[in-house]
Amino acid sequence: MPSRVARLVAGLALTAAAATPLRAQSAPATPYDTTRPRVAARPADVQSLDAIIAALYDVISGPAGQPRDWDRFRSLFAPKARLMPTGRRPDGTGVLREWSPEEYIATAGAGLQANGFFERELARTVERYGDVIHVFSTYDSRRTASDARPFARGINSIQVHHDGARFWIVSVFWQGERPDLPIPARYLPAGG
Repeated sequence: MPSRVARLVAGLALTAAAATPLRAQSAPATPYDTTRPRVAARPADVQSLDAIIAALYDVISGPAGQPRDWDRFRSLFAPKARLMPTGRRPDGTGVLREWSPEEYIATAGAGLQANGFFERELARTVERYGDVIHVFSTYDSRRTASDARPFARGINSIQVHHDGARFWIVSVFWQGERPDLPIPARYLPAGG
């Protein structure tokens, strides 16, 4: 089971575990939790594109046994934001899951804490038009910060909006690297 959890969370984090259907969860009744009051973001987390991307990786990372700051996580996302892991079923067909931040917390949160999870950005490509920003963020994932090798790599496609006052994550759509789908050199740091 830990390998399934690892695939699930490794692409923003989060490489998708797409081999099985999504199980029933104790997530909100609707994809958007309108009953939970919005948590104010740390100003330093949302003042720049660099800051919000760094906060996203930081808030999901930590050693086994360390609770994550899910209020901080929530504060990064626009209302009705989505997290969407992709992957392959055992028969080779593709699958796309779609989660609200609350559903992500309910689905991946316990595994992040139980197993330890450190995700870091390796490289970034940014396209921007006004307040619409698209980030291709290449990542790797490790169980401890000192692991010699990552257990997963992939690309997070992160859509960000700037509302004139702060940055908001609108969606994170990710693909984990597979043997038949290596990350193209243009999305890796110089030297690979």
